[in-house]
Amino acid sequence: MSDLLVNLQGFGGVAASMLRIVGIVLAAWALIYLAQRGIRGLRIRIASRMDDRESVKRAETLGRVFRYLAAVVVSLIAGILVLSELGVSVAPILGAAGVVGLAVGFGAQSLVKDFFTGFFLLLENQIRQGDVVRLGEHAGLVEDVTLRYVQLRDYDGNVHFVPNGSITSVVNMARGHAQAVIDVGVAYGADLDTAMALMHRVAAELRLDENFASRILDDLEMAGVERWADSSVILRARFRVAPLEQWTVRREFLRRLKYAFDDAGIEIPFPQMALHLSRHAAAVQTVDQKSP
Repeated sequence: MSDLLVNLQGFGGVAASMLRIVGIVLAAWALIYLAQRGIRGLRIRIASRMDDRESVKRAETLGRVFRYLAAVVVSLIAGILVLSELGVSVAPILGAAGVVGLAVGFGAQSLVKDFFTGFFLLLENQIRQGDVVRLGEHAGLVEDVTLRYVQLRDYDGNVHFVPNGSITSVVNMARGHAQAVIDVGVAYGADLDTAMALMHRVAAELRLDENFASRILDDLEMAGVERWADSSVILRARFRVAPLEQWTVRREFLRRLKYAFDDAGIEIPFPQMALHLSRHAAAVQTVDQKSP
């Protein structure tokens, strides 16, 4: 009879333990479901207030990251509780996991750095798909941003995969507005006031063009004489333009300005060299020319 009671008590203990395990698993599943649903709802609510498609995409990426982290954390805690219910001592496992994690951390620290840097790039909205950026020695159009790398395509069509951990600075040329900086060289004998007046006239005509009216946000800002070069005087000016329009506006302005300078007779110089001969060399050259 006593053996039967012992067996029943043991069976009851096993059954209670199994019920607790089932309860832990169900609770973990419910918690993961609620956390992910809450994160998804928050992401949808934030995205509904955004007009920019890329901002919406960034919110979706961050939402996936947070949902994944929530599932991992809850699953780890549930796994430890289940092992404890099964009578497995978790202390050695945690110690071994700590050692293994430390070894993996040293071996994959560049990968971890990529993930952390990518997370903050997305969180702080430093880079978005469709931007034109410079990341160190790499520059181009952003085609994709992940937690691991940024994918760029340069003007020649080459694709650059830049690991996030190697990014130390970001130069984004597609935010708010841009400046189309224009340096124009004129001959030293040219009238600088006339040249600058022509630049203003061409800029005004360009702003009236319906193809460029929406691209140029303000009148030409004339900085003046930038420097004296070897064979020209450099005049500097700039337009405030819409993002990513600086190159198009600059090229069209220079094209029109070339015709305006030609009509006004303003010389656009090319590199020249003045050669000065000493008296002795000039005399020798004269003798050589007179000799039969």
